[in-house]
Amino acid sequence: METLFYLVPTLMIAVASCAVVVVIRRSVRVGRAWNSGLTAEARCLRTYTTTSGGGDSSVRTTLHHVYEFTTRDGRGVRFEEHGGPGTTLEGDIVTVHYPADRPEHATARPPAQGKLVAGTGCLLAFLGTFILFAIGFMVVTHAMFSVAGDFLQP
Repeated sequence: METLFYLVPTLMIAVASCAVVVVIRRSVRVGRAWNSGLTAEARCLRTYTTTSGGGDSSVRTTLHHVYEFTTRDGRGVRFEEHGGPGTTLEGDIVTVHYPADRPEHATARPPAQGKLVAGTGCLLAFLGTFILFAIGFMVVTHAMFSVAGDFLQP
C-alpha cells in the first residue's frame, strides 16, 4: 500500500516532465520560425475543429488550419497549425514565418516574442510547481510512514 503513495506521484512527475519538454520544444520551434527572417505567402487550404472533454468535464474546441506555401528555393510545403484565429478561412492568404532548414515548422502566427516568453514561462512555472508539490507529497508521505513505523514497532 505504501508503494502506491510513491508510484502515483512519480507517474505524475513523469507526465509533467514530458509536458515541460513539449512546451519548450513548441516555444523553440515558433521562436526559430520568427527569428529566421524568412516569410512566404501561404494559402489556407482547410479549417476544421476538434473537440475534447465532455461528460463530467467541459467541452473544449480547438480550431485547426492547414496551410500551403512555396519556399524561396521553390519547394512546396504544407503544414497544420492549431489554435489559430477564427477569422482565417479557407482560401485566405496569410504570411507565414519559417526556418530555412525546416520549412515544415512554419507558423502563421504573427511575431510576438513577449507573448511567447510570457506564455511559456507561465506554463513552466505551473508545471514546476506541480512537480515540486508531487515531490513534497512524497517526502511528507515518507516521513509519515517512518513515524508510523516507529509507533508500530515494540
